[in-house]
Amino acid sequence: MFLFLYLVISLGLSASGVVRGEGEADSNGDSPLQDIQKKVNDLWQNLLYPQFINETTNRIGYATCEVKPSSNLDADKPQVTGQVLFRQSYPNGKLEALFDLNGFPSGSNQSGRAIHIHKLGDLSNSCDSTGGHYNPFNVNHPRHPGDFGNFYSKEGKIRKYKPNLLATLFGPYSIMGRSIVIHEQEDDMGKGNNKASLENGNAGRRLACCVIGICNKNLWEQKFPDITERRKKRITNEHKTTRPN
Repeated sequence: MFLFLYLVISLGLSASGVVRGEGEADSNGDSPLQDIQKKVNDLWQNLLYPQFINETTNRIGYATCEVKPSSNLDADKPQVTGQVLFRQSYPNGKLEALFDLNGFPSGSNQSGRAIHIHKLGDLSNSCDSTGGHYNPFNVNHPRHPGDFGNFYSKEGKIRKYKPNLLATLFGPYSIMGRSIVIHEQEDDMGKGNNKASLENGNAGRRLACCVIGICNKNLWEQKFPDITERRKKRITNEHKTTRPN
């Protein structure tokens, strides 16, 4: 731990102007603060995930979460399965996610399902041992990095692409090794006027969950074209129905 702190401080001093002039940009135009952030990210990357980023992935990180139903659910509850995939350019790119989930009721007028990142990757008691929301900055819901909001199924499936997420695969606040939980109810987005609303959105029981782990790019490349094509068709159809005659 002391060695790690020494390395971080040394990198910070080097980037902040002790070795070069205060406020001076480096040769590629980065400010001292950006240079510090990059060096700290590189340090975390090399310590925690030495094989995560390499030239074969063009310095893009990929992760997967293989969703399985909670073993603590009653038999009449939805048995949700599927994948959540992540992609992010190293070190400062925005996180993207693909949600490919099955097993929801197929009837019409289904309510939304909340999906969140939880702080523990512990499935020893199925989804009930994943802890609360991942909340590294100690803020109220729905401002946690993994508050993904509500998802609506169609014909028992959720197929969704989300870009520009606040969570990250890299650095000290990485979501790697944490869990994703699909909830039974809709997220009230912190508007429920009670304590639970500001902690978890009153999202109800945990239907399914998974642990986020490193993967190669193949899974993303298989799923991304299909889900984004569906998204384009949906947006086109919505535009046609709202366009005046």
